[in-house]
Amino acid sequence: MSRTGKKPITVPQGVQVQIEGNNITVKGPKGQLSRELSGEISVELEDGCIRVKRHSDRPQHRALHGLTRSLIDNMVTGVTDGFTRTLELVGVGYRVSMQGKNLVLNVGFSHPLVFEPEPNLEIEVPSNTKVLIKGIDKQQVNNFAAVIRKKFPPEPYKGKGIRYENEQVRRKVGKTGK
Repeated sequence: MSRTGKKPITVPQGVQVQIEGNNITVKGPKGQLSRELSGEISVELEDGCIRVKRHSDRPQHRALHGLTRSLIDNMVTGVTDGFTRTLELVGVGYRVSMQGKNLVLNVGFSHPLVFEPEPNLEIEVPSNTKVLIKGIDKQQVNNFAAVIRKKFPPEPYKGKGIRYENEQVRRKVGKTGK
Protein backbone atom coordinates (compact mmCIF):
# COMPACT_ATOMS: atom_id res chain seq x y z
CA MET A 1 0.00 0.00 0.00
CA SER A 2 0.93 3.61 -0.40
CA ARG A 3 2.64 4.94 2.69
CA THR A 4 1.11 8.37 2.21
CA GLY A 5 -2.32 7.09 1.21
CA LYS A 6 -2.86 4.80 4.18
CA LYS A 7 -2.31 7.51 6.83
CA PRO A 8 -5.61 8.73 8.29
CA ILE A 9 -6.38 12.47 8.24
CA THR A 10 -7.54 13.75 11.61
CA VAL A 11 -10.26 16.39 11.41
CA PRO A 12 -9.64 19.15 14.00
CA GLN A 13 -12.35 20.81 16.09
CA GLY A 14 -14.39 23.38 14.18
CA VAL A 15 -13.92 21.71 10.79
CA GLN A 16 -16.86 20.11 9.00
CA VAL A 17 -16.36 17.53 6.26
CA GLN A 18 -19.12 16.47 3.85
CA ILE A 19 -18.62 13.60 1.41
CA GLU A 20 -21.25 13.24 -1.32
CA GLY A 21 -20.30 10.71 -3.96
CA ASN A 22 -17.09 11.95 -5.59
CA ASN A 23 -17.32 15.46 -4.08
CA ILE A 24 -15.75 16.45 -0.78
CA THR A 25 -16.41 19.78 0.96
CA VAL A 26 -14.37 21.02 3.91
CA LYS A 27 -15.56 24.01 5.98
CA GLY A 28 -13.44 25.65 8.63
CA PRO A 29 -12.75 28.93 10.38
CA LYS A 30 -10.88 30.41 7.39
CA GLY A 31 -13.33 29.38 4.67
CA GLN A 32 -14.65 26.54 2.57
CA LEU A 33 -12.99 24.34 -0.06
CA SER A 34 -14.54 21.68 -2.24
CA ARG A 35 -13.08 19.28 -4.76
CA GLU A 36 -14.26 16.55 -7.08
CA LEU A 37 -12.28 13.36 -6.59
CA SER A 38 -11.66 10.43 -8.89
CA GLY A 39 -14.35 7.75 -8.90
CA GLU A 40 -11.68 5.06 -8.60
CA ILE A 41 -10.83 6.07 -5.02
CA SER A 42 -13.23 5.89 -2.06
CA VAL A 43 -13.17 8.31 0.87
CA GLU A 44 -14.76 7.54 4.24
CA LEU A 45 -15.29 9.71 7.31
CA GLU A 46 -15.38 7.76 10.57
CA ASP A 47 -14.64 8.77 14.18
CA GLY A 48 -13.20 12.18 13.26
CA CYS A 49 -10.75 10.66 10.75
CA ILE A 50 -10.83 10.63 6.98
CA ARG A 51 -9.59 7.44 5.35
CA VAL A 52 -8.77 7.07 1.66
CA LYS A 53 -9.06 3.60 0.12
CA ARG A 54 -8.34 2.27 -3.34
CA HIS A 55 -10.17 -0.49 -5.16
CA SER A 56 -7.22 -2.41 -6.61
CA ASP A 57 -3.44 -2.54 -6.76
CA ARG A 58 -3.14 -1.22 -10.31
CA PRO A 59 -0.43 1.45 -10.75
CA GLN A 60 -3.01 4.10 -11.63
CA HIS A 61 -4.95 3.41 -8.42
CA ARG A 62 -1.77 3.41 -6.33
CA ALA A 63 -0.83 6.83 -7.72
CA LEU A 64 -4.29 8.27 -7.10
CA HIS A 65 -4.32 6.87 -3.55
CA GLY A 66 -1.48 9.04 -2.24
CA LEU A 67 -2.49 12.04 -4.36
CA THR A 68 -6.07 12.04 -3.10
CA ARG A 69 -4.97 11.78 0.51
CA SER A 70 -2.54 14.71 0.08
CA LEU A 71 -5.18 16.88 -1.61
CA ILE A 72 -7.68 16.27 1.20
CA ASP A 73 -5.03 16.90 3.86
CA ASN A 74 -4.14 20.21 2.18
CA MET A 75 -7.82 21.17 2.18
CA VAL A 76 -8.11 20.50 5.93
CA THR A 77 -4.88 22.38 6.66
CA GLY A 78 -5.95 25.30 4.45
CA VAL A 79 -9.28 25.92 6.16
CA THR A 80 -7.68 25.74 9.63
CA ASP A 81 -4.27 27.41 9.26
CA GLY A 82 -3.98 28.61 5.66
CA PHE A 83 -0.87 28.66 3.49
CA THR A 84 1.78 31.34 3.01
CA ARG A 85 4.42 31.73 0.32
CA THR A 86 7.15 34.39 0.60
CA LEU A 87 8.99 35.92 -2.35
CA GLU A 88 12.14 38.03 -2.11
CA LEU A 89 13.49 40.54 -4.63
CA VAL A 90 17.28 40.55 -4.90
CA GLY A 91 18.98 43.30 -6.90
CA VAL A 92 19.98 46.93 -6.67
CA GLY A 93 16.91 49.14 -6.99
CA TYR A 94 14.45 46.24 -7.09
CA ARG A 95 11.37 47.00 -5.03
CA VAL A 96 7.75 46.00 -4.58
CA SER A 97 4.70 47.99 -3.49
CA MET A 98 0.92 47.83 -3.40
CA GLN A 99 -1.30 50.12 -5.47
CA GLY A 100 -4.77 49.51 -4.11
CA LYS A 101 -5.21 45.75 -4.45
CA ASN A 102 -2.59 45.37 -7.22
CA LEU A 103 0.99 44.28 -6.64
CA VAL A 104 3.57 46.48 -8.44
CA LEU A 105 7.13 45.22 -9.02
CA ASN A 106 10.04 47.36 -10.22
CA VAL A 107 12.74 44.89 -11.25
CA GLY A 108 14.88 46.69 -13.80
CA PHE A 109 12.49 46.71 -16.75
CA SER A 110 11.53 49.98 -18.45
CA HIS A 111 8.05 49.57 -17.00
CA PRO A 112 6.70 48.26 -13.68
CA LEU A 113 5.13 44.78 -13.55
CA VAL A 114 1.55 44.89 -12.23
CA PHE A 115 -0.19 41.78 -10.87
CA GLU A 116 -3.86 41.62 -9.95
CA PRO A 117 -4.36 39.03 -7.20
CA GLU A 118 -6.88 36.25 -7.57
CA PRO A 119 -10.07 36.67 -5.49
CA ASN A 120 -9.23 34.26 -2.64
CA LEU A 121 -5.65 35.45 -2.12
CA GLU A 122 -4.34 38.04 0.31
CA ILE A 123 -1.10 39.86 -0.50
CA GLU A 124 1.08 41.67 2.02
CA VAL A 125 4.25 43.70 1.49
CA PRO A 126 6.11 43.83 4.85
CA SER A 127 9.18 45.49 3.30
CA ASN A 128 10.07 46.85 -0.12
CA THR A 129 11.81 43.60 -1.10
CA LYS A 130 9.41 40.99 0.35
CA VAL A 131 5.98 39.76 -0.73
CA LEU A 132 3.73 37.48 1.34
CA ILE A 133 1.02 35.57 -0.53
CA LYS A 134 -1.62 34.04 1.76
CA GLY A 135 -4.67 31.89 1.07
CA ILE A 136 -6.53 28.71 1.96
CA ASP A 137 -5.92 26.85 -1.32
CA LYS A 138 -2.31 25.61 -1.49
CA GLN A 139 -2.39 25.16 -5.25
CA GLN A 140 -3.69 28.67 -5.85
CA VAL A 141 -1.11 30.28 -3.50
CA ASN A 142 1.85 28.45 -5.04
CA ASN A 143 0.62 29.00 -8.60
CA PHE A 144 0.33 32.78 -8.11
CA ALA A 145 3.83 32.85 -6.53
CA ALA A 146 5.20 30.89 -9.51
CA VAL A 147 3.59 33.32 -12.00
CA ILE A 148 5.29 36.26 -10.25
CA ARG A 149 8.66 34.47 -10.02
CA LYS A 150 8.54 33.47 -13.69
CA LYS A 151 8.63 37.14 -14.79
CA PHE A 152 12.21 37.54 -13.50
CA PRO A 153 13.72 34.30 -12.10
CA PRO A 154 17.10 34.52 -10.34
CA GLU A 155 20.00 34.48 -12.76
CA PRO A 156 23.08 32.35 -11.97
CA TYR A 157 25.88 34.94 -12.30
CA LYS A 158 24.89 37.71 -9.89
CA GLY A 159 21.85 36.06 -8.28
CA LYS A 160 19.54 38.97 -9.13
CA GLY A 161 15.84 38.35 -9.59
CA ILE A 162 12.72 37.17 -7.79
CA ARG A 163 13.18 34.10 -5.62
CA TYR A 164 11.32 32.13 -3.00
CA GLU A 165 12.35 32.63 0.60
CA ASN A 166 15.33 30.40 1.50
CA GLU A 167 15.74 29.32 -2.16
CA GLN A 168 19.30 28.29 -2.99
CA VAL A 169 20.48 29.78 -6.29
CA ARG A 170 23.36 27.90 -7.89
CA ARG A 171 25.95 30.48 -8.83
CA LYS A 172 28.25 30.21 -11.84
CA VAL A 173 31.72 31.63 -12.16
CA GLY A 174 31.91 34.47 -14.67
CA LYS A 175 34.57 35.14 -17.27
CA THR A 176 38.15 35.66 -16.18
CA GLY A 177 40.07 38.38 -18.00
CA LYS A 178 43.71 38.14 -18.95
